[in-house]
Amino acid sequence: MLKRMKRRVGIRIDMTPMVDIAFLLLIFYMATTTFKPPEKKAVDLPTSHSQIEMPETNLMTITVTKDDSVFVDYVISRKKKVEEEGKVKEVSIPDRIYQEATLQNVAQVITKMRISDRAAATLPLIIKADENITYGAMSLLMDQLQGIEIHKFSLVTEEETEIEEVEDEGKEG
Repeated sequence: MLKRMKRRVGIRIDMTPMVDIAFLLLIFYMATTTFKPPEKKAVDLPTSHSQIEMPETNLMTITVTKDDSVFVDYVISRKKKVEEEGKVKEVSIPDRIYQEATLQNVAQVITKMRISDRAAATLPLIIKADENITYGAMSLLMDQLQGIEIHKFSLVTEEETEIEEVEDEGKEG
């Protein structure tokens, strides 16, 4: 007897459910991710060759714009207890405290912030100053900081990118 070969049916895999799950995961991660909090005032930072990474939270920042406006803020990760499905979990939530100041009263603003929030008293200080700030403004700021016994701070800069010179091979000078 002759056996008849069964005809094979082509396999087709439907990818729609996998794509749906991928998009749902993407939306979930985008919704739950903590992004860097937006700055109150943007400044053009000077460039340098420094490559030290600074953390996003647990810093006190003094921002000085080119028109000598001063903004003091700090971001602290605070532990908050959240009840989920009958279990209590501790979640870390960034909290931004912001205050506008002048070059003359920045020391009082920092002191008030450190007194009102015990966690702010030990935060490292960084200064984001515009590249076009005057020498007198920066000198006055450092005098204010020395007046409240702050002798150590960091200056934030942008990483300098080297520009390579491209020579025309066809031209000789």
